[in-house]
Amino acid sequence: MSRLLAILNVLGPVVAVFGLSTLLPLGVSHWLADGAEASFDQALALITAAGAVMWLATRRFRREMAVRDGFLFVALVWTVLPALGTLPLLFQLPQLSFTDAYFEAVSGLTASGATILTGLDDLPPSINVWRALMVWQGGLGVVVLAVAILPLLGVGGSQVFKAEIATPIKDTKLTPRIAETAKGLWLVYVALTVLCVIAYRVAGMGNLDALIHAFTTMGLGGFSSHDASFGYWDSPRIEAVAIVFMLIASLNFTTHFVAFRRRTAAPYRNDPEARWVLFTMVAGALVVAAFLWWRGTYGSFGESLRFAAFNVVSIASTTGYASTDYALWPVFAPVWMLFLSCFATSSGSTGAGIKMIRALILTKQSLREFTRILHPRATVPLKVGGMIVENNLIFAVLAFMLIYGGTAVAMTLLMTASGLDVVTAFTAVMACLNNMGPGLGAVGPASTYAVLDDFQTWVCTITMMLGRLELLTFLVVFTPAFWRK
Repeated sequence: MSRLLAILNVLGPVVAVFGLSTLLPLGVSHWLADGAEASFDQALALITAAGAVMWLATRRFRREMAVRDGFLFVALVWTVLPALGTLPLLFQLPQLSFTDAYFEAVSGLTASGATILTGLDDLPPSINVWRALMVWQGGLGVVVLAVAILPLLGVGGSQVFKAEIATPIKDTKLTPRIAETAKGLWLVYVALTVLCVIAYRVAGMGNLDALIHAFTTMGLGGFSSHDASFGYWDSPRIEAVAIVFMLIASLNFTTHFVAFRRRTAAPYRNDPEARWVLFTMVAGALVVAAFLWWRGTYGSFGESLRFAAFNVVSIASTTGYASTDYALWPVFAPVWMLFLSCFATSSGSTGAGIKMIRALILTKQSLREFTRILHPRATVPLKVGGMIVENNLIFAVLAFMLIYGGTAVAMTLLMTASGLDVVTAFTAVMACLNNMGPGLGAVGPASTYAVLDDFQTWVCTITMMLGRLELLTFLVVFTPAFWRK
């Protein structure tokens, strides 16, 4: 109990800061007089008060967190904050059930972009700002933001940072102190977001749409303020801006940080993931463009390339925007895009899925096994980016893949057992596990997750949480060993 109270003492300020973030949509609501002012006033008061009470009531239990405390803290953040994030939605949209509101908030904070709402164009603009702001905060991780303020509370943040960024190669510090690392990452994140807002504005978006879509582009969680998503504008210029910034957000933010600090592009050349991420996106788009042109879906290769480039990058980067109903394309194209979403983003990016570093390790390990079959006595080290990957990391990647595959199968079976057709069930699970947003079938890009019943919605909600915390970070809390002294 003392461990839980100590963690609640750290969680309190995080909740309070999350409550203060409602000031932005509250300001928008007052500025536009869109009728949601009271909803955000109540949410601001309740969330910040809850955080303050939580912190004050547990002050005497404050202590340094152990590694396992960091994992529990992360799990609590990603379950508690969405519950609080539902408040503006529930206050403003009384017809919305808690299940649906929690799904929407989880989708936002996990940067999934799967929505259960329809009539986005008619919602109060401040509600769309709140949805986008949750994506932006969840994109790089509200926990990483919390790391920057933990030293102020007398609590170190290293354990939390490691729990949040659960990738195979994660212990390289960019600055001597972990809090400064978190601040540096957020400064880069904010700077790129500002550039994205400006670029969208220059390309032809209105001010509010530019802000909303910059939030969701950099967070790689494709919430939009329009039901037609990017099809609303039907603008190659706006789509080009989106492609550029989705690619930027798909790369490791530590690489961005080092490149910004050193003012050189060398870190991108030295990042083994970056070149493979960009190659995968470009090659994937060209394959789909050539396929669509060959099948006569569009009249010219140029038109095919335009729609293929935007939608492939959007899905492969786990953003989830759509400029057309790609579910109507010949089936190879959307299935290929869904496949790319499993691994086409970097570790340390705002994307999700297996991540490119794991795909590289798995591929090289497979090739190493072929070599060892032919030359049993040979010593064949596995290298990524010129660095030898230790066997314990390889074992961790293999364990991750086993759990990833097992989760996809188990959740799909649950969805089909509840009555869904297999295409909708499987693609919904993969879209949620990869935090990608739209699937195929009944949850395709022209539809929403509102077609699911409550049980199916909760399955998708849990799957999004598992995907965002990369499975191991979340599931370890439920093992007996975690609670054993």
